[in-house]
Amino acid sequence: MKASFKSTFLFFLFLGFGFTACSQQKVIPAAAQIPTYIKLLAEHKVGVVANHASVISKNKHLIDTLLSLGIKVQKVFAPEHGFRGGADAGEKISDQKDPQTGLPIISLYGSQRKPSNQNLAGVSIMLFDLQDVGVRFYTYLSTLHYIMEACAENNIPLILLDRPNPNAHYIDGPVLEQDSKSFLGMHPVPIVYGMTIGEYAQMINGEGWLKNQIKCDLNVVKIKNYTHNTPYDLPLRPSPNLPNSQAIALYPSLCLLEPTQISVGRGTEMQFQIYGHPELTEGKFTFTPKSNFGAKYPKLENQLCHGFDLRSYNVADKIEIKWLLDAYSSFPKPKSFFKEGFFRIAGTKKLKKQIQDGRKEKQIRSTWDEGLDKFKITRLKYLLY
Repeated sequence: MKASFKSTFLFFLFLGFGFTACSQQKVIPAAAQIPTYIKLLAEHKVGVVANHASVISKNKHLIDTLLSLGIKVQKVFAPEHGFRGGADAGEKISDQKDPQTGLPIISLYGSQRKPSNQNLAGVSIMLFDLQDVGVRFYTYLSTLHYIMEACAENNIPLILLDRPNPNAHYIDGPVLEQDSKSFLGMHPVPIVYGMTIGEYAQMINGEGWLKNQIKCDLNVVKIKNYTHNTPYDLPLRPSPNLPNSQAIALYPSLCLLEPTQISVGRGTEMQFQIYGHPELTEGKFTFTPKSNFGAKYPKLENQLCHGFDLRSYNVADKIEIKWLLDAYSSFPKPKSFFKEGFFRIAGTKKLKKQIQDGRKEKQIRSTWDEGLDKFKITRLKYLLY
């Protein structure tokens, strides 16, 4: 009896240690799993879609690593903000030569969004490594779409190095409608879609969203020790105006204020953690946007803004539209509150009208339900984690 108890105790003790070890396993992005994909590149002339956050560790860039291992990198394709990540949101970027590596940098956020056949000449395989934040209007998804399409048209295989999505633990927001399609949203998905960029790429392929429903020869290298609910702090800011995890968590909600008169903190180091305007006088928090890294000409530059500080706000697993509704109801000139193109961020022309008609948050959210339910069924087909 004692021996049996001792054996059982040791079994559960071992099991407990096992669970603890598993729970403490470090998340390993695909880029850091070099042996997994390096052999796939060895005999090829490689094109790489990358930016400043395409790192293997905080101080070790993917491109430098590939070159040191003798991989024949031919050229780099850069998304919004550029290869080194210093350009403003929406700033057009020209082709250039990278001063550190001497590689040609082909901009996909300047005169073209999709690589031309000429750009792809001399490339026999494409490697994609961009850090996504799980939000439909984050333009790296559109860059992914056009890379997949160009690779498919030119019979170039695409290897995608998957990365954790810090907003993968929930799904919310209006599903994009066809008449609101733009580079800020190309696919019928909600604002927050709960997938990694690798899973999303599989969905683009599987749902036939590329031109003429062409298919990309896609190979997704998975993340290790990861689920959609795994907490993950990015080692570097993924773009200039997302400085930390709080900004990334608030981004899906506060970006709805971008195409309005309200500032969301560009021109400060509190981007997407505050919001305000000179005429929101009930706000107790004040800030003054000034030209800085990532915002050369910020909205309301050099104007004292009154508003609200959300740096300590406990972000819920949903899109908060209360700040958009509150800002609209408090703004002294409601007819000029929305800027042209609000529908591109919202993904629908209905949200603006609902707000102008005085709809309450619960009423607005209920109009998202049918689209969300349909999307959740589609999403399930492409999950890797």
